[in-house]
Amino acid sequence: MSIELTVLMPCLNEEKTIGFCIEEAKRYIEESGISAEILIADNGSTDRSAEIAESMGARVVTVQEKGYGNALIGGINAAYGKYIIMGDCDMSYDFYHLDKFIEKLREGYGLVMGNRFRGGIEKGAMPFSHKYFGVPALSLAGRLRYKTTIGDFHCGIRGFDREKALALGLKCEGMEFATEIIARFVKSGAKITEIAVPLRRDGRNAKSHLRSIPDGWRHLKFILFEKI
Repeated sequence: MSIELTVLMPCLNEEKTIGFCIEEAKRYIEESGISAEILIADNGSTDRSAEIAESMGARVVTVQEKGYGNALIGGINAAYGKYIIMGDCDMSYDFYHLDKFIEKLREGYGLVMGNRFRGGIEKGAMPFSHKYFGVPALSLAGRLRYKTTIGDFHCGIRGFDREKALALGLKCEGMEFATEIIARFVKSGAKITEIAVPLRRDGRNAKSHLRSIPDGWRHLKFILFEKI
């Protein structure tokens, strides 16, 4: 049986939250009736993340090369689905309400972006500096550079056509992957749209993997200097 959807979660020591995220995705898959898999791209976890994922029926692939981009590229390569919906497994994103992503992908959109500013940001879910300065500024720079209307370049949940993504030649190893995939989809001429998604608080109660200044610079450097 062919698989229509891969729910892809990059993972690095997420044992506190990965079970919740997988359970949400499983509920969506079961109730919608879609042919789907849950794929965890484990990027070197030293906790029980992979063990928990496998015990809950998710498929786990190990990506040795460190970095957010590397984990996702490894996951895209390993996915079986026609479509991929990727999202962080720290409880920030809702894996139960995926219908709008699927609707747009089935309509022929190559990339379906989430927008947290339109969907609602829970109190404490995003640092003040990110919400009012960093993300809006980098998103504006991205819109100007790539001539697109995407409002939230850094939303961690997004859907795309796997074959179209594979054809893009994605190569960014770190957080700037989030910008690269938009830029390359725009250049490819694929149809792109954006839907409102809520952002919840990180459920791990641990230090974020995101490094504000270094990662922000990686995004800006890509926008300013990378030829697409």
